[in-house]
Amino acid sequence: MDANLSLYKIFCTVASTRSISRAAKELYISQPAISRAIQKLEANLGAALFLRTSRGVSLTREGELLYSHVADAFTSISRGEEALRRELSGQSGTLHIGVSSTLCKYLLLPYLKGFIQENPSIRVYIACQSTAHTVRMLEQHQLDLGLIAYPGPHPQLTFQPIGEIHDVFVATSGYMRNLGLPKGADTSVIFASATIMLLDKENITRQYINDFMLQNHIEAPNFLEVTDMDLLIEFSRISLGIGCVIREFVQEDLEAGLLTEIPLDIPIHTRAAGFSYKKSPALSGPLQRFLDYFARQGALFPSAPFVSQPSLHAPA
Repeated sequence: MDANLSLYKIFCTVASTRSISRAAKELYISQPAISRAIQKLEANLGAALFLRTSRGVSLTREGELLYSHVADAFTSISRGEEALRRELSGQSGTLHIGVSSTLCKYLLLPYLKGFIQENPSIRVYIACQSTAHTVRMLEQHQLDLGLIAYPGPHPQLTFQPIGEIHDVFVATSGYMRNLGLPKGADTSVIFASATIMLLDKENITRQYINDFMLQNHIEAPNFLEVTDMDLLIEFSRISLGIGCVIREFVQEDLEAGLLTEIPLDIPIHTRAAGFSYKKSPALSGPLQRFLDYFARQGALFPSAPFVSQPSLHAPA
């Protein structure tokens, strides 16, 4: 392209207004500057673009041909600028979220419908996967946001807690009776006698529970490994063993007496669940709008108030 963009902008403005004086007012430059720009563009292209008359200017055949293409280009630029403004403001754009199937079902889905209704121009993509996979994709800029259990301090990521989760062991009353253990048996006796159902070894929750059991010298010779929290809950309901689950996700079962929480000699520390995203001086419009929406919703659980400011402190 022999002429720069500003010359085409001047050409387009003169062509649309059919007047050098009106074009000068619209572009805030002098009429002589407009005339010089048109002359330069005509010289660069080797064609006359305007016919000058006492009533103004009109396009030549060559000018009409050029204008039909250039006008479309500037319309596309304007649309692109508007689309960018809308995305930066959060009114439109895309949001890629990584979340485990369990956290998606119990934490994300209850709020997602309302967010989409409030922001119909934002396209939301959900990737259900492990927390470890979500963290890797956040590091590589392949996701905008992850909903995860607190993984520990990270040099590249911000973690914003939105609630606490409690890891507990549960079983049916019938299963516990069938173990034939004396009332008040301690944790090590229960774990040595029962089938303990845990998530697979790649899961962050499993790693957390492994550390808890190791630190407290708890051994489980009989265990069943499951890849999904929902399956753990279902297996616990049908008395296959003692399942390690998140209390908030089985609260109704506990209140109805369908499951019983197994008392531990040393309780498991609570963990924070929350949003993680790449550290940046400014968040994208869709991401900021999403975080603001969740902030307005309040607590995920009655005992876990929303924390409005990003925090990287581990739970107690």
